[in-house]
Amino acid sequence: MPDARPRSPGSSLVPRSDVTWAAYALGRLWRHAAWIRTEGLARLIEEDQLNPLDRVGSRLARRRWRRANPIGPGGAMPVLLVGLQRSGTNMLVRGLERDPAFEVHGENSAAAFHRFRLRPDPVIRALVERSRHRYVLLKPLCDSHRTADLLDRLGTAMPPRALWVYRSVDGRARSALAKFGDANLRALRAVAAGDRRRWQAQGLSRESLELIAGFDWDRMDPASAAALFWYVRNRLVFELGLDRRSDVLLVSYDAVVARPEPELRRLCAFLNVPWTPHLATGITARERPVTRLDIHPAIRARCDQLASALDAVAQRVATPS
Repeated sequence: MPDARPRSPGSSLVPRSDVTWAAYALGRLWRHAAWIRTEGLARLIEEDQLNPLDRVGSRLARRRWRRANPIGPGGAMPVLLVGLQRSGTNMLVRGLERDPAFEVHGENSAAAFHRFRLRPDPVIRALVERSRHRYVLLKPLCDSHRTADLLDRLGTAMPPRALWVYRSVDGRARSALAKFGDANLRALRAVAAGDRRRWQAQGLSRESLELIAGFDWDRMDPASAAALFWYVRNRLVFELGLDRRSDVLLVSYDAVVARPEPELRRLCAFLNVPWTPHLATGITARERPVTRLDIHPAIRARCDQLASALDAVAQRVATPS
């Protein structure tokens, strides 16, 4: 089901470094305008955390926390929130941000990111080391392929931990198509043609690159491309050995929205964060939609197999009572 909407200038999920500032800014404005048309202004404000009252209240709460809980240099733990865009990471950021023990740096944080890419390791290390909070939450989605490297080599006094968030392929594809249109299709078409500069191609195994190149990209539809992108990026969990690490927790968005409190308690136990009910504020328990998208059969089969493997890893860690 091709997406008939016009393309935006610079409308790939993340621009290349050679895109001018003006084109980059225009692309962001276009995407926000499209998001307002399709999802409404309230949704944009919630997604990008643009409510000034919320931001001021959060800043004041953090200031009070720092006064009551003095943390010296090097006392903060880096927490990497990784995975794939449109997988529910914003929901977790909003929940954890309610805890003033967290200093949060999303992809719009100029201190930690440049055009959605994580700044050099020494910059991030210094950012964490000078924090006066107990946790520094970073959301380097476009650098998720570097998760193992960041865990092993970031070099902070407190060892980092990572939360790899994933969502059902149909739910994630629908959300990506609604916000980004055919961006996954265009990115993977370029990767299939040999463009390895894009972040979408970085870290992918030879097998994944060959898989992408093996499809007919003149006939590929946006939904199938979004599903294939879900497959090759979430497959990194196993290709990087993250499924075998004790400092990585897999978090299923669908499990969280189905059972908010027990799943978030599991996350808190992993980070050693005291559980408080307000972490689940705004998450309404609901079941996963059962309607499946019309996806290329070969891609669907791979996605279903990977989804089962991801669920199996996520369920290894028992949910605290």
